[in-house]
Amino acid sequence: MKTTFFSTLTVFITGFLLTAISCNRSTLNPAPSSGTVNELRIPASFADQTTQFAFDLIQHVNAQEGQDKNIFISPLSLHIALGMLLNGSDTQTAQEIQKTLKLDTQTLAELNSTYQNLLTNLPAIDPKVTLTLANSVWYRNTFSVETSFQNLLKQTFNAELSAQDFNDPATVDRINTWASQKTNGKISKVIDVIKPENVLFLINALYFKGDWQTQFDANKTIDAPFKLASKATTNVRMMRLNTELNRTIRPTYTAFELPYGSNYYSMTVLLPAENTTVDELIRILSTAEWTQLQKDMTRGTVDIGLPKFSLMYGIDLSQALNAMGMPTAFTSRADFTKINAQGSLTLNFVKQNTFITVDEKGTEAAAVTTGAISPTFVQLPTLCDRPFLFIIHEKTSGTVLFVGKIADPTKTDS
Repeated sequence: MKTTFFSTLTVFITGFLLTAISCNRSTLNPAPSSGTVNELRIPASFADQTTQFAFDLIQHVNAQEGQDKNIFISPLSLHIALGMLLNGSDTQTAQEIQKTLKLDTQTLAELNSTYQNLLTNLPAIDPKVTLTLANSVWYRNTFSVETSFQNLLKQTFNAELSAQDFNDPATVDRINTWASQKTNGKISKVIDVIKPENVLFLINALYFKGDWQTQFDANKTIDAPFKLASKATTNVRMMRLNTELNRTIRPTYTAFELPYGSNYYSMTVLLPAENTTVDELIRILSTAEWTQLQKDMTRGTVDIGLPKFSLMYGIDLSQALNAMGMPTAFTSRADFTKINAQGSLTLNFVKQNTFITVDEKGTEAAAVTTGAISPTFVQLPTLCDRPFLFIIHEKTSGTVLFVGKIADPTKTDS
C-alpha cells in the first residue's frame, strides 16, 4: 500500500463533528429519539455546504503539509470562528468569506440563526458524549470595538468579550488559560506573544470526548507493522475489534463507521485500496461522494484493526483560506468596518491548534481556532536616523526640481 491507515484516519476524524450537524437525517442505524434532536434543526443546505467546506479545507491543508505529515483539523471550529469574523466584515471582504464558507446563497441572518442553534443544541444532543463549544473576543483596551458587533457576538455566538492591556505579558497567560480551561487542559497555549500591531483576537474552542459504543478489548491490542507512505514500516499498538458495524467496500477504498455513545456521533474511517494513496483519496472528496457513501453503508460483521495514537497539531490556515477564496481579508483592502467603523483593519492570521487521542475506550479531541486582527497601517515613529533620499518636485506637472541624499547631516559641505 502506498500510503498509511493512520494518515487516512486523521483526515476523516476532522469531519466527524461537522458530519454530526446532519446526523439526524441518516437512515442508517438511527439514534434514539430525543427532544434535543428536534431542536437541532440545521438546514440541509447548510449541512451539505459546510461538509464541502470541510473537504475543501482538508484538500488545501494536505497539499500544504505533504504526504508524510499527520493532519488533524476541526472544520467546525474554523467555521464558527470565521462566522464571527463574517459579522465584522463588509463589502467584498464579507462576500469572499461567505463564499469560502460555501454559504453565499443564504442571508447573514439565516446563518446567524443556524450558528446560534448549533452552539445551543449541539452540545446537548447526546448525554453520553461530552461536547463543549466556546467563543471569546479579546481586544486591546485602547481599541474601540463597535457596540453592535459586541452585542451580536454575545447574543448569537455566546462570546465572552474582554478588553485587555495588550502590553501586559499577563494578557497572553489569560488568553492561554481560557483556551486550556475550554479544552479540558488539552490545548494549553494558542499564542506565544501579542505583537504591537495586534488589536483583537477572535477565538473558538471545541472539546469532544466520547466512548465507543462497542469498545475495543485492551487484551487484544498487539504490536503490529504499519506501512508508511515511504514504503518503510514501523510498529504500532494495533487495537482489534470483530463486531457488527456500518461498512462498505468501494473500488478505491473501504469504509467503516465506529459510533460513539448513543450513535449521534461516529468516526468514519476510510482505508485506501492497495493500488491507491490517501492523497488521491483526499482529492476525490466532495459532498456528493460523502452523501453516496452514507447511502451505501450496510450493517455487517467486520474484523478491523485500528492503531492507538495521540497527536498534538498546529497549523496556520491563512494560506489555505487565501486559496479557498478569501484573499482580501488578509490585505490592506480588507473591510472590517463592522468591527471598527474607521476601518483600516486586516486579518493577520488564522491558526488552529488541535489535540486527539484514540484508544480502546474512545476518543478525546480538542481544537482552538484563533484569528488575529491588526490595523493595516500601524503608526510608529519614522526617524530619519540613517542615510536618506529626498526629492523636491512640483505635483501638478510632475516636474522634479531637486534630488538629494543625506549621508551625514553634520557635514555642511561635500
